[in-house]
Amino acid sequence: MRSELFGTLPDGTPVHRWTLERGGVRVRVLTYGGIIQSAEVPDRSGRSGAVALGFDDLQGYVDHPGPYFGALVGRYANRVAGGSFELDGRTYRLARNNGSNALHGGDAGFDKRVWEAAEVEHGVRLSRVSPDGEEGYPGRLAVSVTYSLDEAGGLRIAYRATTDAATVVNLTNHTYWNLAGAGSGGAGGHEVRIAAARVTPTDGAQIPTGAYEEVDGTRFDFRAARKAGAGFDHNYVLDKGVTAEPVEAAELSDPASGRVLTVATTEPGLQLYTADHFDAGLPFAPGDGIALETQHFPDSPNRPEFPSTVLRPGGVYESETVYGFSVR
Repeated sequence: MRSELFGTLPDGTPVHRWTLERGGVRVRVLTYGGIIQSAEVPDRSGRSGAVALGFDDLQGYVDHPGPYFGALVGRYANRVAGGSFELDGRTYRLARNNGSNALHGGDAGFDKRVWEAAEVEHGVRLSRVSPDGEEGYPGRLAVSVTYSLDEAGGLRIAYRATTDAATVVNLTNHTYWNLAGAGSGGAGGHEVRIAAARVTPTDGAQIPTGAYEEVDGTRFDFRAARKAGAGFDHNYVLDKGVTAEPVEAAELSDPASGRVLTVATTEPGLQLYTADHFDAGLPFAPGDGIALETQHFPDSPNRPEFPSTVLRPGGVYESETVYGFSVR
């Protein structure tokens, strides 16, 4: 375990990089945005390679915040319709940074904050306090996110938060994976498996309609592994639901390198995003990575029929996701 200066933000704030190594896996995490800057894992021949899309320097993340490369996303991952929600009879107005909607925490969400870091066993714990009213969200939210490697090299991300007033919370990590190697080209040939018989269909602004749609007989059916292709930015309703401990719910594999990524989570949803909208000027082309974002559902604060994302004083928000690495 080691920490080093990675760069300095325009306002002079230093950003550090923590390197985690165990089980043949090396992961680098930034204090800026809780970003997973890189993940290096072996292929079936034992050759280690970078499998997470990211930048070599801090300026890359500052200049290109939109794709959320490797970022810790909050207070609310994904979209909130109309940039507002009602809680306990009061309406809260959020920053609208996705048309008329709020996306991934707003203009300056958790992905653009510098976090305090402390070493823990086989990992690093990042923490910060999001003040009442930050990006429009109520309550003073004390947050910690722990990144650690288990004995087999699996990357565990454990989230925890408490509040002094009723609020909504939905945290995730936004790493784009390319198991053939970051920068090697498109990831559409990767195979995806998701243990989900339903998705939450959306309108033209990618806001859920509130319905649940069966994947059987549709292009959304990944219950058996098949090529990812393109054109996906959808929330899957995981068959397992909310669980106390992480349960395997998805798998990404690259037949060429033999690398396999499994996703186990306590969350009820998973957003499959095939990165079709990378902007010009990035070192990556559309489709060069695949994001598997564990989460509660988009727009849950406005959808009482969805699993609740409300956190109240005295309660604890806890979520855990494990990205496991192996070869086949």
